[in-house]
Amino acid sequence: MKFSDIPGQTRIKNHLIQTVKNNRVSHAQLFTGPSGSGKLALAIAFAQYISCTNRQHFETGTLKGDSCGVCPSCVKYAKIAHPDLHFYFPVAPTKEFKKPVSKDFMNVWREFLLKNNFLVDTAGWYEAMQLENKQGLINAEDCNDMIQKLAYKSYESEYKIVIIWHADKMFHAAAPKILKILEEPPDKTLFILIAEQTDKMLNTILSRSQILKINKLSEREVAEVLMAKFQLSEAEARKLALLSDGDLKLAIDLVGERDTEEYHFRTLQDWLRLCFKKDIVGIAQFTEDIAKIGRERQKSLLSYGLRIIRRCLLINFRLESLVKLEGEELKFVTNLAPYINPANAPVMAEEFNKAIFHIERNVNGKILFMDLSLTLVKLMKIKA
Repeated sequence: MKFSDIPGQTRIKNHLIQTVKNNRVSHAQLFTGPSGSGKLALAIAFAQYISCTNRQHFETGTLKGDSCGVCPSCVKYAKIAHPDLHFYFPVAPTKEFKKPVSKDFMNVWREFLLKNNFLVDTAGWYEAMQLENKQGLINAEDCNDMIQKLAYKSYESEYKIVIIWHADKMFHAAAPKILKILEEPPDKTLFILIAEQTDKMLNTILSRSQILKINKLSEREVAEVLMAKFQLSEAEARKLALLSDGDLKLAIDLVGERDTEEYHFRTLQDWLRLCFKKDIVGIAQFTEDIAKIGRERQKSLLSYGLRIIRRCLLINFRLESLVKLEGEELKFVTNLAPYINPANAPVMAEEFNKAIFHIERNVNGKILFMDLSLTLVKLMKIKA
């Protein structure tokens, strides 16, 4: 993965390149930013650039440097098979591995990254591991393995590089194990932590890391990728870019899963109508049905609901130009806006976020959605 393979993020790329040129590479870096911004791809491109034996520097153009892509190190990086590159990521018990660690899934991880061109999320990863309704964690055994591997010298490169994907999913008992090695790592060791929810991480880990905030992509950048990758028309690409709100992973998913987005729209529409009408029998049936669709799809539905809440607020504040919807969805949100307004929307969004949080912790789906539905019944009666 070269920097030039990653859309956008020119400022971040040049900053990383400059730290290598100036020999000022911080030993522990935290890449944080929204989903779909390319954090993992940037981390791998940065690692490849550091390890490249024939780095390229450019006098003209927006990008100031890149890895060569053809040296033995770059070839191994392209296959995610470099001996001095180590990955750690959320895992959970499966039929094959009762006490899993990241290295048990390394072949699956390589295939997963290459198949998705390094643009991935936890939902896709859990599906690749066949976790069904379980949620992954980075456990203490992984931290012990990390410490053990870093005790050895590097095989080929100057640096040993550790990439911890979703460091915000590190088990609370595991995180303290790496504090010392983060503060005083072996010579020529680089940690790149990747996270979206830094509030779930230990302050002692945050204080030991140089934080690099990565912004979401612009709508133009997302649209250009969609047109080039899927040969979409400019109008269609722009529509999906608007819907994804800078999340390139979501935009690509929307291309292939337009039926899923339609499902979310129909399901949320029916659910909110039941809540508005106080149809308890209908709500009870809804909770029975929604409990069967799986935790990741439940979370996806609630995330879609959060986007609808935001658009209702935009209409309430007379910012219709920012709603970025068309057809039935626009009509639905316009009609819904009086009932999701500044008086109840913040509480409603908090309830949706809490529901996502509890789903990640294996809560009973029927109980959760019944409780959330009854809360919505009350909230939708609050007028602005």
